[in-house]
Amino acid sequence: MFFAEDIGIDLGTASVLIFKKGKGIVLHEPSVVAIDKNTDKVIAVGEEARQMLGRTPGHIVAVRPLKDGVIADYDMTEKMLSHFIRKVIGQKFFFKPRVIVCIPTGATDVEERAVRQATLAAGARQAYIIEEPLAAALGAGINIAEPTGNMVVDIGGGTSDIAVLSLGGIVCNASLRIGGDKFDEAIVRYVRREYNLMIGDRTAEEIKIKVGTAFVREENRNKSIEVKGRDLVSGLPKTITITAEQTWEALQEPVEAVIEGVKKVLEITPPELAADIVNNGIVMTGGGALLDGLDLLLSKRTNLPVHIAEDAISCVARGTGKALQEMNILERTRNRSARRVL
Repeated sequence: MFFAEDIGIDLGTASVLIFKKGKGIVLHEPSVVAIDKNTDKVIAVGEEARQMLGRTPGHIVAVRPLKDGVIADYDMTEKMLSHFIRKVIGQKFFFKPRVIVCIPTGATDVEERAVRQATLAAGARQAYIIEEPLAAALGAGINIAEPTGNMVVDIGGGTSDIAVLSLGGIVCNASLRIGGDKFDEAIVRYVRREYNLMIGDRTAEEIKIKVGTAFVREENRNKSIEVKGRDLVSGLPKTITITAEQTWEALQEPVEAVIEGVKKVLEITPPELAADIVNNGIVMTGGGALLDGLDLLLSKRTNLPVHIAEDAISCVARGTGKALQEMNILERTRNRSARRVL
């Protein structure tokens, strides 16, 4: 079939998810590329390259080609996309696929053009763009075509996109360059400040996933994890114990920034749509939404019901799949002029 190979890509700062028409999510790999600096040759892509982060010899460097939700290294992004597209649809494909890619709502026209061009250069026949909150809402099962207000908070690796949707479009929104990576960085800084211990991003991510919390409660207060790193005073390896309460302290700044962003979007939401949000609540998507207690804290601070979407991590990718089936959604998504943006 001519359009059988249509694919949707959630091009994230931390990971790439690919949705294939008729198959669902067929790829979920880290957004990392390892290259040999001497030859400029790609050594590894995805999970294999992630294993090399912080562990490579001098001539091999593992890089993340996306930063804050947008392309930071065009050539590496193109190579990474090309690798993933071929992995999904095979080395030899008769028809080039139509590809739909997500971008943050705060992406500039230049950044959007870079994503489109990188997708075409990676082997797409046509490249379409959809904004992340729209894709997240579709993936979460929200009927965005109705004249009803729905609020989506999509917390990815590099960005948090907050949007109020109605009649198939974004009414008001904010895009923050804060996400899971900033949570990790906050933990790295805290451990260095409190313990004079240097830890890597992968260790910080493990702390966040296992004991990290945005809302301390009796049941999680005493959860802890052993952490290994390098003592900045002696230069020797050292092991410490971090508790959930300490992660709460470490994460205060980025978590507070996300909550303030949500409150500011609520402040500029038209009254009729605000009334709908009181009934429908806020839907959270993305890997950052899974931070323990973040939904409870957001609910407490906004006095609104907050729901975490089912399979929050793959919501955006599944939303691209739905957009592929309803291409008219893509025609509406680029109309930014009539929207209130923070």
